[in-house]
Amino acid sequence: MPQRAGVPKAGQRRRLALLAVPGPVGRGRHFARQALEDWGWADADTLTDDILLIVSELLANACIHGGGPRELVLTASPEGLRVEVLDHEATLPSPRPPHLTTAPGGHGLHIVARLSERWGADLHPGGKSVWAELGAARLRSREPAGPGVTGSPAGRGSAPAV
Repeated sequence: MPQRAGVPKAGQRRRLALLAVPGPVGRGRHFARQALEDWGWADADTLTDDILLIVSELLANACIHGGGPRELVLTASPEGLRVEVLDHEATLPSPRPPHLTTAPGGHGLHIVARLSERWGADLHPGGKSVWAELGAARLRSREPAGPGVTGSPAGRGSAPAV
């Protein structure tokens, strides 16, 4: 299958420092949209919206549960796209049961799982990273997440399954 235009064979990584930055979710979305445009993946379509929603949810979770995001990392490669948010909290995320009616919120990781092919969390010195991946085939086909696409945590020190 031909490689998607705009993605170098060796891949490319973009980093945005967010430590003590006001409005990290909005800044992260803007940064991600620019990266997607540079890589030829930002059209006015549902897939772009899915990616930006993943960025938003991971950053919002870091704001609420991780003491604020330290960094947003986007990695594009022939294998796909990885969205990663680093924070200072050393506790792995634990998704709430779906449809918990006694408390608002708690849907962020379920949304990430639904829109990505894989997601997980890894512990690092000084905190953790929570990440989501979309495969190259989906990026090339421009298909949004559908009923058959579900995320599953994977990786070293991963969070529990949703």
